[in-house]
Amino acid sequence: MLGTAASAATIPPTTAHAANTIRRAFHSNPFNSLSSSHHSILCARFRCLSLRSFTAVSTKAMSHPQTLDAPHPRSSAAGNKQALISLSDKKDLALLGNGLQELGYTIVSTGGTASALENAGVSVTKVEQLTCFPEMLDGRVKTLHPNIHGGILARRDQKHHMEALNKYGIGTFDVVVVNLYPFYDKVTSMGGIAFDDGIENIDIGGPAMIRAAAKNHKDVLVVVDSQDYPALLEFLEGSQDDQQFRRKLAWKAFEHVASYDSAVSEWLWKQTVGDKFPPSLTVPLSLKSSLRYGENPHQKAAFYVDKSLSEVNAGGIATAIQHHGKEMSYNNYLDADAAWNCVSEFRNPTCVVVKHTNPCGVASRDDILEAYRLAVKADPVSAFGGIVAFNIEVDEALAKEIREFRSPTDGETRMFYEIVVAPMYTEKGLEILRGKSKTLRILEAEKNEKGKLSLRQVGGGWLAQDSDDLTPEDIQFNVVSEKKPQDNELCDAEFAWLCVKHVKSNAIVIAKDNRMLGMGSGQPNRLESLRIALRKAGDEVKGAALASDAFFPFAWKDAVEEACESGVGVIAEPGGSIRDGDAVDCCNKYGVSLLLTNVRHFKH
Repeated sequence: MLGTAASAATIPPTTAHAANTIRRAFHSNPFNSLSSSHHSILCARFRCLSLRSFTAVSTKAMSHPQTLDAPHPRSSAAGNKQALISLSDKKDLALLGNGLQELGYTIVSTGGTASALENAGVSVTKVEQLTCFPEMLDGRVKTLHPNIHGGILARRDQKHHMEALNKYGIGTFDVVVVNLYPFYDKVTSMGGIAFDDGIENIDIGGPAMIRAAAKNHKDVLVVVDSQDYPALLEFLEGSQDDQQFRRKLAWKAFEHVASYDSAVSEWLWKQTVGDKFPPSLTVPLSLKSSLRYGENPHQKAAFYVDKSLSEVNAGGIATAIQHHGKEMSYNNYLDADAAWNCVSEFRNPTCVVVKHTNPCGVASRDDILEAYRLAVKADPVSAFGGIVAFNIEVDEALAKEIREFRSPTDGETRMFYEIVVAPMYTEKGLEILRGKSKTLRILEAEKNEKGKLSLRQVGGGWLAQDSDDLTPEDIQFNVVSEKKPQDNELCDAEFAWLCVKHVKSNAIVIAKDNRMLGMGSGQPNRLESLRIALRKAGDEVKGAALASDAFFPFAWKDAVEEACESGVGVIAEPGGSIRDGDAVDCCNKYGVSLLLTNVRHFKH
């Protein structure tokens, strides 16, 4: 070390005064009781600071050979293996710390992590002992220092990197274990969070260390997930290096930071602008399960959960609890989603049966058992092997009915379903349904919140739109015909209209007395969809309501006239055709009420 006089001789008076201030701070700092090796590091750092902190240092002073001397670095190559640990979530920290210590690692840590390790009986070197700086700026600056990042980023196979570490007394890190401030949990907590509090929960030093270690994964193992601690310790116990293991940890680290940054970006955008469609959009997806296959056996598939802030506690099939049955398939998820989205729109106790994402049976009744029977009756052939959904609790009585109900087609065949989905089940209800079939998937889901962003992929891009959340209460059913609908006819029209929004276009639904009688879906022309719906409804079409997802391009000798001739009592459609007048005239001729909603419900 240089003495006070020698140091003062090499720097100008103003700088010497500042240096004395730093020196006094150093001597009053608790770090001055550290071991001699750490003391020399502190002194080396102090010499660099006393020179580099001021621009008034003379060329002669800067060239003084003694002023830049530094001790030999703490090097893992010399046998002193180092691990850097800084955790917000301290799950299994004792396991990690003790495991690394047993393997001969010197553990460097920060703040609360260091305290937790010490409490677990693990020896810790605090970051401040390496940086020569205490934690400052309310914790904003702890690890952002060359003594930390130099030890992480230096490539061991690059001579000039190691020479630089040696020159400045910086040791290498072999393992970096970091997770981040709980920003995601904070901003999604009940009651929300103040803007300034949100900003303070944005981690800076953590992502910097993670990215640095992941970039240099050839030499540094980086871990961001406590589930990887056992694999890390096992790897370190082994004698062989595995670059694939290192790369996997590095990938996971970058993915972790990217997901974290996407949450910050999403939150800040909403705080700043609030527009649903930002100039760029990142959707963080987390793998929930690998699927046996996709839509077809030759297609590989997986299911991901959307971890966007907007999806937290927002309901939906993705977060449903599976109580029983085979693992969900690609098509199961699509069908269950369609059934759940449809049944959740109804206020009264309702049952919906879905096949290939189309509701083929819907009924609302105060008695949910009757609603179930009527929903199946709408199209029992399609209902067999479908998905049945309820918007109320499945109790013992309903579960027995689901288990024992015979197909209306022959009165003998017990109905088979792929999935039952409901908001809740009684214990007895679950027990009975489990006894129906080993393969029956039983899902408990929460209602989808309104106002979500709907995304759909096309080749090379994504389409984004508001979800279609409109219900009959949100729109006007404008009477444009001479005949005004009775109250019960208007209710039937509203029911049919709510059903048709969930049917694939071109879509027609015929309904009466709060139950679907027939539907036609997915046809290239509306007339064919009408004919399918009429065939399914049969004689019950007399006096029923008909809803169309879009306007009728033609009326005479087309869909409108055929509907009127079949005996429907009221038609609800968006309107907007240049031939709307023909539709009005046709309905007037046959004495049918025509309601225009001015709302289209295309579904592709």
